Amino acid sequence: MRQSLARTRSRLGDRGRLRDTALTVLVPLAACSVALAGLTTWTGTGRAGTPARIQVTDGRVLLPSAGVPETAAFFRLANEGGSADRLTRITSPKAPGGITLTRHRMNDNNGASRSTIDSLTVPAGGSLAMTPNGVDLTVSTVSGKWRAGDVVNFTFEFRYADPVTVLAVVQSAGNISFQ
Repeated sequence: MRQSLARTRSRLGDRGRLRDTALTVLVPLAACSVALAGLTTWTGTGRAGTPARIQVTDGRVLLPSAGVPETAAFFRLANEGGSADRLTRITSPKAPGGITLTRHRMNDNNGASRSTIDSLTVPAGGSLAMTPNGVDLTVSTVSGKWRAGDVVNFTFEFRYADPVTVLAVVQSAGNISFQ
C-alpha cells in the first residue's frame, strides 16, 4: 500500500513539474509570437521606419547689404524616408564667420525678433521651407564679396542621413519669391 501511495505521489509530482515547465516555456514563447506578429504587420503595411532620405533644394541667398556682415539664406528640405531626422549643422567655405540656424518671430507691433536654434526636425515623409518669417540661415559674409548671380555651396549635416551639399544663388531681396 505504501508503495502504491508513493507511486501516486511521484506521478502527481511529475505532472506538476511538467505543467510548471510547460508554463515556463509557453509564456515567453507566446509573448514573442505576439510581438513578431505585430512587427510583421507593421512592416507589411510600410510603416516600419525606413531611413531618412533628405533632399535640399531651392537654395537662395540674399545679396548682403553694403557694410552688413551677415545675410540670410533659404532652402527647402524634403524627407522622402520613413524616419524623421534632425538638421544639426550647416557649413560653407564662403561663410568665414559661420552659419547659424535661426527662427524669426513677428510681434503684434510689427517688430521682429530672432533666436538661434540648435537643430531642426525634418519629419518623415514631409518637407520644410525656410522663409523670412520662420526658420532660415544667418550667414556671415565678407562685405562686397558677393554679387547677384554668384553661386555659394552649403553642406547640410543631419543626425542620421548623409551630409547633403547644395548650391544657392545670390539674389537681391526684390527678386526672391517665397510662394
